[in-house]
Amino acid sequence: MPQIFHHSTNALAKLTIYGAIFIAVALLWVTVELNRSSWNTGQWVERQQPVQFSHKHHVGDDGVDCRYCHTSVETAASAGMPSTNTCMNCHKQLWADSPYLEPVRASFRNNKPIEWVRVHDLPDFAYFNHSIHVNKGVGCSTCHGRVDEMPIAYQASTLQMEWCLDCHRKPERFIRPKDKIFDMKWQPENKSAKELSDAVQLKKDYKIQGFQVLTSCSTCHR
Repeated sequence: MPQIFHHSTNALAKLTIYGAIFIAVALLWVTVELNRSSWNTGQWVERQQPVQFSHKHHVGDDGVDCRYCHTSVETAASAGMPSTNTCMNCHKQLWADSPYLEPVRASFRNNKPIEWVRVHDLPDFAYFNHSIHVNKGVGCSTCHGRVDEMPIAYQASTLQMEWCLDCHRKPERFIRPKDKIFDMKWQPENKSAKELSDAVQLKKDYKIQGFQVLTSCSTCHR
């Protein structure tokens, strides 16, 4: 019986099989990278606001404490957004006639809140409580980054589940003394033996739950 396929067909078949595997792996890698990229997570993307409030100026230069604007960060699930009254406490005297701040003055006159653009937006199926984290030794900069260096606010972290679990699995790497919670310059992660040893003691002092509770699905998904 004459040979139907040329000998080179065997090599072509093998090349096709290996090529398909390579393409599948490449597509998987691209999918994973896109999922972690700022295109999907929003990380590093500056959010333009109705008034370009500069955290760098207010926090970094003027030393305004986080709690002056975000008043409920220690007591409630939400950190709270400042009312225009809070802004006007200072700007009745400072830059009181600046055209740049007219949206703030208009909001104050009309008793209509400024519609700020949300920077950190967790999915509805994820529950996050600011007060719990703050009172367990998690600093503002751990999640929000160095806001004291941000002229325009942006999302410093991915906010993906693997990022949350990185802290929940080993909280001693990230917690800090309570008097350093609002210190933007505090070390982002405990790495040395001394830092980790101190943090392990803090973990006991703060009565932070064990691994099973912190990594349970129901802790964040309720």
